[in-house]
Amino acid sequence: MSAAPDKWRPSLTLVIFTVLATVGILPLVGLFFFRLYDNQLIRQTQAELIAQSRVLATIYAQEVTARLDSGLVLGAEVPPGVLPDPGDQVTPIRPALDLTANDLLRRRPDALPAPGQAQAAYVEIGARLTPIIRETQKVTLAGFRILDPQGVVIAGRQEVGQSLAHIEEVADALHGQYRATLRNRVPDKPPPPIYSFSRGLGVHVFSAMPVIVNNRVAGVIYTTRTPSNIFDHLYQERAKFVLAGLAVILGTIAIGLVFSRTITLPMRELIDRAARIGRGDREAFQPLKHYGTREFAQLSHSFLGMAEQLARRSDYIATFSAHLTHELKSPLTSIKGAAELLQDSVQGKAEGLTPAEQNTFIANILSDTQRLEAMAQRLRELARAESLPQNERTELAPVIADLRSRFPASAIEASGSLDRAIGMSSEKALIVLSHIADNAVRHKAGTIRLEAVDARTTVLVTVSNDGEPISAPNRDRIFDAFFTTRRDQGGTGMGLAIARAVMASHGGSIRLKPTDEGAAFELQFPVA
Repeated sequence: MSAAPDKWRPSLTLVIFTVLATVGILPLVGLFFFRLYDNQLIRQTQAELIAQSRVLATIYAQEVTARLDSGLVLGAEVPPGVLPDPGDQVTPIRPALDLTANDLLRRRPDALPAPGQAQAAYVEIGARLTPIIRETQKVTLAGFRILDPQGVVIAGRQEVGQSLAHIEEVADALHGQYRATLRNRVPDKPPPPIYSFSRGLGVHVFSAMPVIVNNRVAGVIYTTRTPSNIFDHLYQERAKFVLAGLAVILGTIAIGLVFSRTITLPMRELIDRAARIGRGDREAFQPLKHYGTREFAQLSHSFLGMAEQLARRSDYIATFSAHLTHELKSPLTSIKGAAELLQDSVQGKAEGLTPAEQNTFIANILSDTQRLEAMAQRLRELARAESLPQNERTELAPVIADLRSRFPASAIEASGSLDRAIGMSSEKALIVLSHIADNAVRHKAGTIRLEAVDARTTVLVTVSNDGEPISAPNRDRIFDAFFTTRRDQGGTGMGLAIARAVMASHGGSIRLKPTDEGAAFELQFPVA
């Protein structure tokens, strides 16, 4: 198998560090989104100024209406398209300032000297409204200026008697149009260090509400206020903010330790085990010290189990190869020696062999050849037995019928759940039972008995015979490949090894049962 391309790949440690760093800086990145919250605070401030200005405008309008008979002069006529529909029961003014859209103007221009004095009636109205706006300012912290129809300040803490008509929002209000603006301001205290994150702290909201009487402008309620700002609060609570930052850092470290304990360390240990197993270290099959998570425990168990099975398979192949070489060496040596003697006799290099001796050597060659053929057949059966099953199934009844036809001289008795389907082909089931029956016949068994019991997930089949018993020293070796007590009779010692390989490859098993006479085997066939 070709190796993976040699290119840069991030390590698990780097990935975890990146994730933790991202989690750690998320709160800082979130500060930039507070600008949206600043915008909401600005609109909230504008809504409050609209409500306060509307109340004062209503009082102002009542005062103007009461003095119209005394010759009070109104301002410009309001264009028809500006006035709301008289039939509308509600005419709300919705806040529309948007800090994110750069609706930020320069600092408000200073007041200018008024071109003329305000009418005495307007000055009187301003004097009546001054106590109201001062009491309101104590609670709302907003700045109030009441202007006459010419834009002259008639009430307020400052700029009384001066003109604000040149200011953009005031000019629009003097023509009957409500207008609000955002303007830079000169703060009355140094801004906090995190001021740069927010523009809302350095602005003023200005609201110019026209007072309409008889479709004419009677004045303007000009209000201003600094919107609330979350960063100012954060600066005031900076100690708590630092503690929160430390909590985030400690939490990130704790998460990193958990990741290291549950993922990084087990993975590094598993990688080390894989390297040790590759070097042939059999101690590496031991369980890991720490599994971390359930998934890593399952992965390590599966990996180490697979590696141990492959190691056992490798040992089995090495042992099997050694035994096979030994088994093949004897007949090959015998064939070679007999052939050389026959060749020397034919070529006259030695004293001629008698016809009886030649027949003996030829018989030995044929016998050894038959043994090699039998061994080759057993090897083919063993290779086929260890192949993986492919949705195989059969019933035991037809298999036993084939077994009787293969051993007609033996009495084969069968009983029990012979119609239950097993997860094995009839060919392989016959291979298993044939090797057991052949072993019994060669040990002088006259009767072979099979009893099948349905055990839900398996079919237990007991195969017993009345032949020669297996000696105690040989009971532990009968399933070893090439072990046989009938080598001189052509036995290969692979029959029961093939039977065990077939059963194991299909998820079944075979074992020798203790018995007082003959031999008995218990086979567990998986159900289909």
